[in-house]
Amino acid sequence: MSEFLTAVREHEFLQVALLTGVLSSIACGIIGSYVVVRRITYLAGGIAHCVFGGLGAAQYFSVVYGWTWLHPLYGATVAALLAAIIIGLISLRARQREDTVIGAIWAIGMALGLLFLARTPGRQVDPMSYLFGSFLMVTRSELWLLVALDLLVIAVGLLCYRQFLAVCFDEEFAWLRGLRVQVYYLLLLCLTALTVILLVSVVGIVMVIALLTLPVAVAGHFCKTLWQLMLVSVLLSMALTTAGLAISYEPNLPAGATTILLAGGLYVLVMAGARVLPLVRRRA
Repeated sequence: MSEFLTAVREHEFLQVALLTGVLSSIACGIIGSYVVVRRITYLAGGIAHCVFGGLGAAQYFSVVYGWTWLHPLYGATVAALLAAIIIGLISLRARQREDTVIGAIWAIGMALGLLFLARTPGRQVDPMSYLFGSFLMVTRSELWLLVALDLLVIAVGLLCYRQFLAVCFDEEFAWLRGLRVQVYYLLLLCLTALTVILLVSVVGIVMVIALLTLPVAVAGHFCKTLWQLMLVSVLLSMALTTAGLAISYEPNLPAGATTILLAGGLYVLVMAGARVLPLVRRRA
C-alpha cells in the first residue's frame, strides 16, 4: 500500500485513474439506484452490449465509405439512445416485460456489431477493449466527459427527483395523479443510456454493469430512502474503485477486475450477514 501511495504522488496516470473511479462512481451511484429500484438491472447490460451495433456500424461506414468524421463513439451513442427508447416504448405501450425486450435488443445489437466489424477491412475497434476497459488508460479529455456526465446526471436527478421516485416506486399512482409517466420513464432510460455509453468507452462494459448494480445492492440493506441509497452507493463505489486500484497496483493485476471482485465479495458478505443475523437474534 505504501508503494501505491508513493506512486500516486509521482505518476499522473494514477492520479487520472483515481479521478476516473471517483467520477464514474457519482453517475453510477445515482443512475444505478434508479435502475435497481425500478428493477431493470438488465437494462444496463442490454444497452451496453447493444452499443456494439453502433460501434460496428460507425467503423464500417467510416472505413468503407470514407466517413472519417464518424467516430465510433457517435455511433455507439445513437445505438444506446435508440435501444433505450425502443425498450421504453415497447414496455409501456405493448406492455411487454422489460427483461424480454432487453434480451432481444442485447442479442441483436451484439450480432449487428460483430457483422459490421467482420465486413470492415483493417478494422481499428477491438471489441475486447470495450468489454474490459482500464482505468489506467483514461485520458484527460475523457475525464472532462465524465465531469459533464456527472453534472448532467446530478442536474436532472435534482430537477426530476420526485417524478423519477414516483415512476420507480408506484407507477399506477403516478398515472392517477396525472404524472406523464411515459415522458419521465423514457427520460430515465435515455439518461441511463448516456451514462452507460460514456462509461463503457472509459472503463468497459463489465465494469459499468458491476458499478451500476453491486454497490446499490449493498447499500440497499442499510438505506430507507432513495436519496440515502444514492449517497451511500456513490461513496461505496468510490471506496471500491480506490481500493481496487490500490490493491491491484503492486501485484500488477487488472484494476477493473480487482474492483469487481471486491464489490462482488462485499455483496456476498452483506447477503450472508442479512441471513445469519436474524437467526442469531432469534436464538438469543
